[in-house]
Amino acid sequence: MSERQAKSERLGIISEGFAPTALRSLEESRLNTGLLIDLALKTLYFGSNLTGVELSKRMALPFPNVVSQVLDFIKREQLCEVSGAASRGGFSEATYEYILTQKGRTMARDALERTQYAGPAPVTLNDYIHSIRLQGLKDVVIHQRQLRKALAHLVLNERTFEQIGPAINSGRSIFLFGPPGNGKTSIAEAIGTLLMEGDMYIPYAVEVEGQIIKVFDEVSHKPLDQEPQRGLDARWVRCRRPFIIVGGELTMEGLDLVYDTHNKYYEAPFQMKANGGIFLIDDFGRQQVRPRDLLNRWIVPLEKRIDFLTLHTGRKFEIPFEVLIVFSTNLEPKDLVDEAFLRRIRHKIEVNNPNWKEYAEIFKRVAEGKNIPVADASLAYLIQEHYIKPRRLPRSCHARDILDQIIDIANYLNVRPTLSQELIDRAAESYFVEL
Repeated sequence: MSERQAKSERLGIISEGFAPTALRSLEESRLNTGLLIDLALKTLYFGSNLTGVELSKRMALPFPNVVSQVLDFIKREQLCEVSGAASRGGFSEATYEYILTQKGRTMARDALERTQYAGPAPVTLNDYIHSIRLQGLKDVVIHQRQLRKALAHLVLNERTFEQIGPAINSGRSIFLFGPPGNGKTSIAEAIGTLLMEGDMYIPYAVEVEGQIIKVFDEVSHKPLDQEPQRGLDARWVRCRRPFIIVGGELTMEGLDLVYDTHNKYYEAPFQMKANGGIFLIDDFGRQQVRPRDLLNRWIVPLEKRIDFLTLHTGRKFEIPFEVLIVFSTNLEPKDLVDEAFLRRIRHKIEVNNPNWKEYAEIFKRVAEGKNIPVADASLAYLIQEHYIKPRRLPRSCHARDILDQIIDIANYLNVRPTLSQELIDRAAESYFVEL
């Protein structure tokens, strides 16, 4: 059993899997030859005096039978010429250095007018769809023991905990709601960390009708290999399953292809980059766009597991929607969504305020992490004087925030941070505001 298979079994992943094998010929790429010729010309234009091996690496294509064929055409058309051979590696076409002729530079500039993309060769839309179907979350199964380990740093009641596991295994959608400061984002991040233990292959770019869509980016995707593995197609990057978070900055435009008018290629939208992983819409309802408009955008993807994107030419095409989408909100669900939309969300989980036992446990854990001793009497004083008497509800975040206030005040007074009544009173007075 391979290391990847063993790891997949530990995570409960039972899918067929997907491993893009290296190309053996130009035809196997299923790309238009003209597109690859343009890409080679642009790469040589920017690189200058590249060896066949260097050109192959930059295009993420094998030299034998693929890049060599592209170079043969370029040389026949007198678009490039051999300028010499690399000092190491012997004499072969792969070690020769290539430079564009004047005619070749003119052709390269023409290609750059169409698109300035000059990165690794793209994969076809069909190949991308096939890969996502095989790598979706539908076959990822999380068990109770794994979830307890992933959420061990959080204090959750058993009812909430038992709802989270089935929601993850659905691979579909989760609606986290409840008062602010009780860990909704932390729960989503723990789910993301758990699923990121798995891996998948993501292409650098996808080609659709001659247009390039850049999918891989260093912010959204975490590569696992420094160099492409032998025998695999270098146009794909083995990454952690993606976990993408957006908040109040999300707009409707960010959910469709973003066309760069200067570079003349597309950036994949958030949900396409999140395929095979998690897409968290945090602080839902605070976006500039109306919640209803945002929700209407998800109706088809949630029901059909497909999404539709549009090129600037007006051409629409579909891609898989293999995403665990998580909506997290502090607002009342009735103020955001209607019954029809909630029906389409598979799992609704309310994350409520902690009870006093849970609050005490959170407080003790946070205090231990900040090296502040906690006496039961001090904690009882805090709860009695600053929660029960003013009829204030506890929040999970209060422990961290109050202890940070105590540290700030103690540093100012040049004393050791403790849970003295004076420091508790001063921290509470400067933290709580009655609305």
